[in-house]
Amino acid sequence: MNLRFKILTAFFALLVIACATNPMTGKKVLNFVPNSQLFPTSFQQYDEFLKTNKVVTGTKDAQNVELVGKRIAAAAQKYLTANGHGDILKDYQWEYKLVDDKSLNAWCMPGGKIVFYTGILPVCKNLDGIAVVMGHEVAHALADHGAQRMSAGTLQQIGGAGVAIATGGMSPEKQQLFMQAYGVGTQFGGMLPFSRSHESEADVIGLKLMAIAGFKPEESVPFWERMGQNSGGGAPPEFMSTHPSHETRISNLTKAIPEAKAEAKKYGVIK
Repeated sequence: MNLRFKILTAFFALLVIACATNPMTGKKVLNFVPNSQLFPTSFQQYDEFLKTNKVVTGTKDAQNVELVGKRIAAAAQKYLTANGHGDILKDYQWEYKLVDDKSLNAWCMPGGKIVFYTGILPVCKNLDGIAVVMGHEVAHALADHGAQRMSAGTLQQIGGAGVAIATGGMSPEKQQLFMQAYGVGTQFGGMLPFSRSHESEADVIGLKLMAIAGFKPEESVPFWERMGQNSGGGAPPEFMSTHPSHETRISNLTKAIPEAKAEAKKYGVIK
């Protein structure tokens, strides 16, 4: 068995082994980074971030972020427990911090470490708006999107090396062209759509969480309308972006709102 065949065989075997079931969707996903490895690094990076940024405490805004965060976390626990995955969150260390930054952004690291930037709060406007963002960001963590992206990036590197060896008999010029084609295919045909699929998935899961948490999922539409107004038309074309366009997002959310409300009735609303 030659080296090229061995590498390609190992590459595809890794793809099969790395498939895991997403507890939030029931889908098979690519993930070979266990939480036992991911969480300690996530927690350390979160602590370092807080040390080097201005954390806002004691204000009404900071209290609102924490209030919404706790209710979304409770909704996640309720949903997962009802579906037989109550132990998923046992290693989570939930934390909700407001950081003084004008960026329209928020994020949740693996393991439940959340940051809201003050810049996004005027777009949120109220608790329901904060819940739209919080539900979305928590959904990324619950669906293991961070681990999936790390797994995909690792396979991208492995795949590139495999392609280089598999095309070893070609001329240097043809090898370069093949590698360029592989890179372009991975960028626009793989990684970016993969990221957009994560964003859309997090939108739908986030709606369910905020509805179960007692917030109004229909508020997601005006929130994203406000986000669109704040973008100033500067967003890149959707096929080149890691996020769906605001129009696509609003359309998808509008279709998902009835299901989110039905889920809240099914599992019970947290008050």
